[in-house]
Amino acid sequence: MENLFDTPDSVLQNWLAEQRQPPFRQKQIRQAALQPGIVDFEQMSNLPKALRQRLGETFRLRSMRPVAQTGSPQSSAEKFLLELADGNRIETVVLHNDRGEPTLCVSTQVGCAMRCAFCASGMNGVVRNLTSGEILEQFLFAADHLKATADAPLSHAVIMGMGEPTANLDALLAALEIVVAPEGLGLGARKITLSTVGTPTGIDRLAQCGRPYHLAISLHAPNDELRSQLIPANRVFPIQPLLEAADRYFNATGRRVTCEYILLAGLNDRDEHATQLARLLKHRCALVNLIPYNPVKELPFQTPSAKQVRRFAEILEKAGIPVVTRHRKGDAIDAACGQLRASHKNP
Repeated sequence: MENLFDTPDSVLQNWLAEQRQPPFRQKQIRQAALQPGIVDFEQMSNLPKALRQRLGETFRLRSMRPVAQTGSPQSSAEKFLLELADGNRIETVVLHNDRGEPTLCVSTQVGCAMRCAFCASGMNGVVRNLTSGEILEQFLFAADHLKATADAPLSHAVIMGMGEPTANLDALLAALEIVVAPEGLGLGARKITLSTVGTPTGIDRLAQCGRPYHLAISLHAPNDELRSQLIPANRVFPIQPLLEAADRYFNATGRRVTCEYILLAGLNDRDEHATQLARLLKHRCALVNLIPYNPVKELPFQTPSAKQVRRFAEILEKAGIPVVTRHRKGDAIDAACGQLRASHKNP
């Protein structure tokens, strides 16, 4: 059965014509499918019963199901392991802040090809790209869950789950067009952040898409030698061309770029690293997001002390670099990318 969200409008229109249905049914179906809580065609009360039945026989409205969960609506983070129609599994996370504004962390691939040394997502490589429908369904899954448990709409989204977003940009941008459209989910583009290890061509394409998404670059090191140890893709896309692409993104969108920096104890958290990072970003419109490492039991890295995290931030601030330090929300629920998937192997 074909996923409705991966079915082009032309195909759906032709199918409706075969069913002797008027063209306006297409809009009715699309609108109903995006409503929170609508997980079955039978729930589309705006459609004739016979049409609902035929839709259910021909299309799949939801192609993924939850097979594991950690956290709860009362915690700061909830993580879900979702099984796709082909049996592959991905993760998505709902983060809760003190203001009652839920944020969704979205995956774009099954696994990841970047193989960042500190990340569980890429330990087994990449299996495949997600379709635009599968990316969109994560938003719908979160909307359903929030409606049922918190009676709150989704406030923000971060595309920093499993996978490298710029490696699946066509499907991602197609899904996000529905997410941001007023007749879609209506989530503002400025409330969506795309996090990328960094391919200059991908960043340039993103700058040309016409949407003011927020861009976050996974930097994690202030020099190419260290970054190549942590992120093998740096050997192909080193720091300088990456930051030049970030500059072009700022010039095209007017949106300040965030440089994400995971602090790994004794590896990239020393004073000299902070000084190098400040020098690298001195004349750029960039914000540094410091992220104390979220431990993964299969990996050897450690979290630096709170004192060292503060010291690193102070060096940047004294050099005039804006800094925020992320509060780690997912330690208790294995919220680091790939952890839940790694701990629940497919049967």
